[in-house]
Amino acid sequence: MNPNPSPDPWSRLTASARPFPDKRDTAAPYGFATRVAALAMAQERKVASLFERFAFRALGAACLLALLSVLANYSALNPAPTMADDELTEEDPVAVLLDS
Repeated sequence: MNPNPSPDPWSRLTASARPFPDKRDTAAPYGFATRVAALAMAQERKVASLFERFAFRALGAACLLALLSVLANYSALNPAPTMADDELTEEDPVAVLLDS
C-alpha cells in the first residue's frame, strides 16, 4: 500500500503552472484610445431608423387626439347639477308607487 496518497490532478496541474509567469505584453497598442473614441463618436452620429423617426410623431399625434377628445366631451365630464329632494322623489318609481 502507498502511505502517501497522490494529490488530485487539479492540484498537480496548478502546482506545475505556478513557476511559469505570464510574460505577454498587456499594454494597449499605439492609438488604441483614439480609435475607441472615434468609433464611439461614429456610433453617435448614426442615422435613426424609419421607425424611430416616425415613432415620436405618432406619439405626439396620439396625445393631440386624446386631448381633443377630452375637450370635445368636456360637458359630459362635468357633474350634473344637484337636485332638491322633492325633484328626486318625483322621478323615483318606488317613491311614486309608495305614495299612492
